[in-house]
Amino acid sequence: MPKYSKIIAGTMTWGQWGKQFSTLEVVDMINHCLSIGITTFDHADIYGGYTTEEEFGKAFIDSKIDRKSIQLISKCGIQYQAETRNNTVKHYDYSKDYIVWSVENSLKNLQTDYLDLLLLHRPSPLMKASEIASAVKLLKQQGKIKDFGVSNFTPSQMDMVSLRTDIDVNQIEFSLTVHSAMHDGTLDYMITNGVQPMAWSPLGSVFREDTEQTRRIHKQLGALKEKYNATEDQLLLAWLLKHPSGIIPVVGTTTKTRLKDAVAATSIELELEDWFLILVAAQGHKVP
Repeated sequence: MPKYSKIIAGTMTWGQWGKQFSTLEVVDMINHCLSIGITTFDHADIYGGYTTEEEFGKAFIDSKIDRKSIQLISKCGIQYQAETRNNTVKHYDYSKDYIVWSVENSLKNLQTDYLDLLLLHRPSPLMKASEIASAVKLLKQQGKIKDFGVSNFTPSQMDMVSLRTDIDVNQIEFSLTVHSAMHDGTLDYMITNGVQPMAWSPLGSVFREDTEQTRRIHKQLGALKEKYNATEDQLLLAWLLKHPSGIIPVVGTTTKTRLKDAVAATSIELELEDWFLILVAAQGHKVP
């Protein structure tokens, strides 16, 4: 039984940093996700300036959904400048006390007893593996987190942390337009060490920017749409999903049809040469 759904719903823009959904609208989004097979919801304490988790938690309670039927991910470590924090500068805090406090705060806001997965949001130059491991051990003993992972960590940073505590997941930026993790050893490391990759911004800049690169990509995807009976965003996800590391996309859209399309993309199997045609369109040159 997989721990997470094949597509993860990213909640970053559900609240103040985006759509500003009402409680009823969040309930509706959660139910829509469940109806199409998305059971995993990705949070971070900082989303909405430390407000989105609480808004989701209220909706979750109102929805009367069984906690065991969903998976909740959250991240901690970024000390953000917000009305609720007395921070003079954005920074990272990975002391044992802060990690434990952050998780307990997220649990209170999400109105749940445990997180299915806790991630360290971004690496800090000052993080100590022993402090992190001590926090993770305590949180697991107390049943407050099931699994532990990191986000945006390099192979050497994963190595440093994993000396003291197991890393289950690394959530990284990965897409057709940002695919350095495929070449710099990050995904190789995760395959070798049994770390589950998750990808934020899995569609990259294809729909956000108009550049020579994105025009090449649109042209190539357009040539393949009929063959696969798929939309361009589905082909982008299918391209990512073909990687042997087993990447799980974290999809941030709040458009219901696009969420449904994302789930359908998990059943598209790109042919080998088509995968490379799409890569060549992104790179602007043939592979070496």
